Amino acid sequence: MSQTVYDALVVGSGAAGSFAAKELTAQGLSVLLLEAGPSVGPKDFDPARKKTAQKDINIWERARATANGQAVQARAVFFKEWMSHLFVNDRRNPYTTPPDAPFLWIRGRQAGGRLHTFGRVLLRWSDDDFRLHARTGQGVDWPLSYEELDPFYAEVESYLGLYGQEDHVSTLPDGIYSKRATLTPAEESFKAAVEGRWPERRVVSWRYIAPEAERIPRALRDAQSTSRLAIRYNAVVRRITTDSRTGIATGAEFTDSATGTTETVRASNVVVCASPIESIRLLLNSASSRHPQGLGNSSGTLGRYFMDQLPCLAMGSFPPVPGWMKDDSAPADPFYNASGGIFIPRFEPSGTGGQSGDFAYQGAVGRAPVSSGTPARMAFFGYGQMLPHADNRVTLDSRKTDTWNIPVPHIRCVMAAGERELLARQEETLIEIVRQAGGDLEFIGSPLGLKEMGKGAYPNADVFSRLMFRKMFHRSMSMGAAIHETGGIRMGTSPETSVLNSWNQSWDVPNLLVTDASSFPTSGVAGTTLTVMALTTRACRRLAQHGHGRPT
Repeated sequence: MSQTVYDALVVGSGAAGSFAAKELTAQGLSVLLLEAGPSVGPKDFDPARKKTAQKDINIWERARATANGQAVQARAVFFKEWMSHLFVNDRRNPYTTPPDAPFLWIRGRQAGGRLHTFGRVLLRWSDDDFRLHARTGQGVDWPLSYEELDPFYAEVESYLGLYGQEDHVSTLPDGIYSKRATLTPAEESFKAAVEGRWPERRVVSWRYIAPEAERIPRALRDAQSTSRLAIRYNAVVRRITTDSRTGIATGAEFTDSATGTTETVRASNVVVCASPIESIRLLLNSASSRHPQGLGNSSGTLGRYFMDQLPCLAMGSFPPVPGWMKDDSAPADPFYNASGGIFIPRFEPSGTGGQSGDFAYQGAVGRAPVSSGTPARMAFFGYGQMLPHADNRVTLDSRKTDTWNIPVPHIRCVMAAGERELLARQEETLIEIVRQAGGDLEFIGSPLGLKEMGKGAYPNADVFSRLMFRKMFHRSMSMGAAIHETGGIRMGTSPETSVLNSWNQSWDVPNLLVTDASSFPTSGVAGTTLTVMALTTRACRRLAQHGHGRPT
């Protein structure tokens, strides 16, 4: 019996996979998308799941999730029990790390992937990121520039309809905004204080999208409307299949998690969009006689140069402005909390002799409900740059398998001495900014540890919850807490030092693309999602227009 051969096979339906399906079908290609999890619908976003308001320290919510098989997912900093079904079950999806180097891998398997749980902030990167080596002498440069990606950023932003405004910050390029984002009175006061004290330290609004009212990502819906997209849900891809004679990709083998049967599908091109760790794992598990070290791994760099951003978390109060404000910039959503907040882009700290401050902060001031006379609440999350190190890598753990008998990933992501110093400076700088602006921090913490000050962490919480917070903090603030993992299948200018060329195309397997953040040569200090969407659009358009050809 003949088998359908699709023009393209896409693995994963998140930020990369949904845009790959959209672009390829728009260009007239027939596409099969394989998603490891189920489809989603209104029942998965029932506001009745939000039975009670989340407490400052949601110890019992996390405990219940842990008991139900989500011991890792429940450690995410902003974990919410009503969204627990949008995260994986860790018992069915295990992984390993070195005993002395924990890594927090937060993930979701369903239509749309982590697009249902991320903060919806979409920020451009700049040549501070794409030209890291040229700028600092460290790391590597990307094989493309900001100028090359600029039109694709604009296209994605226009398509999604971002909230934001032009801020004219050199380290955070402006984009295309459909609607204006607003700041709370407390954020306006904080912004004035910071920029008045340090003109080079800018405070800007989030650049974000509202929740999808249709729940399925728009890009995926538009791909489906072409009638050129077929989707198989609950399809756990085991390996990319290849031709034993030519070594090119021929499709994929997957297990249907609902029936337990294993099937093979065929396609002329394969686009891997499974998220960094899963994509690395998939290519490593696709080893063959033509690709003995893993698919497309003639350079030996597959799985290497894995990174996440350096995380820190701080909370406190802002006495200069009491109370709070409900942000109604975007339509209220019955399931999700309102978006909005402030971002402090990368800047050059004073007194460093021009040394770049390779960190940034995302936060909110005056958005948490408090009584009218109570100081506004504030929360910040810091993101620092991790350099690409060859020994930070994802490998296969041959001793352990998941529910589908696939070897699990072994993740090593360890800070070097320079990164520990950068993270310490990142924390010290945030403390300085908050104090000079008039705020009172209660704690700041990172993989370096927890520091309490003033009234201490969550001063209004009960004694037991505060004790458990201190005891468990290190488990939530290990590497991986930023959830901005990158690298492992990096792009480059040479097949000897990279897996992909500048078009996200495998040097070794010309009909294989990888367009998620595993392709990033550097970690950056801002979210990865918008860059993933832009890269995917660029790569898939070229694939559709020029065919796979030979690597260029």
